[in-house]
Amino acid sequence: ARFEPNEPAMIERAQENAAGKEAIGRAAADLVEDGMVVFLDSGTTTLAVAHALNTRQNLTICTASLPIALHMCHLPSVRVHILGGEIDPAEAAAVGVDVLDAIARFRVDIAFLGGGALSSDGEVTDFTRAGAEQRSRMILAARKAYFVLDKSKFGKLTPLRVPNFERATGVIVDAPPAASIVKALARKGPKLLVAEEM
Repeated sequence: ARFEPNEPAMIERAQENAAGKEAIGRAAADLVEDGMVVFLDSGTTTLAVAHALNTRQNLTICTASLPIALHMCHLPSVRVHILGGEIDPAEAAAVGVDVLDAIARFRVDIAFLGGGALSSDGEVTDFTRAGAEQRSRMILAARKAYFVLDKSKFGKLTPLRVPNFERATGVIVDAPPAASIVKALARKGPKLLVAEEM
């Protein structure tokens, strides 16, 4: 496995495996019911989730992502809260302490989280302390939290563990990971959901 200390910019990741991300987006949207409060993490796969939510009614969306907020604020029956802070240009999203503070104010029904990699130990890992901490807090804050990861993230090595990962509800992927990763994930606890490509 290749060790990757830094994440490529969002713009570079946007074209990578678009069909897989769309499939994940649809599978994630199927878990969302009208009227829910939904947290959408920043990233290209969570942006695919945002696009798949177009048919839901009366949603409240919380996000630190500028592209997600911009897309969802134009939908007729969606209220959007943007979690503020300094904008990371590579992610097109707010990051840092202000976002962590804002997360605590919301009662979230379901959260969709990005991640750096699905490691060979069956854990989602991350690139930055801020990212890992934000995702960890969201796992604890939301009634249900799902990681959304496409197959390009399988078996990669990124430096940081996401605390409380084992308390996440599930991991939604676009293809089955290696059997050893599936076994390791099953031991950790979160459910594995493999999305169908259309």
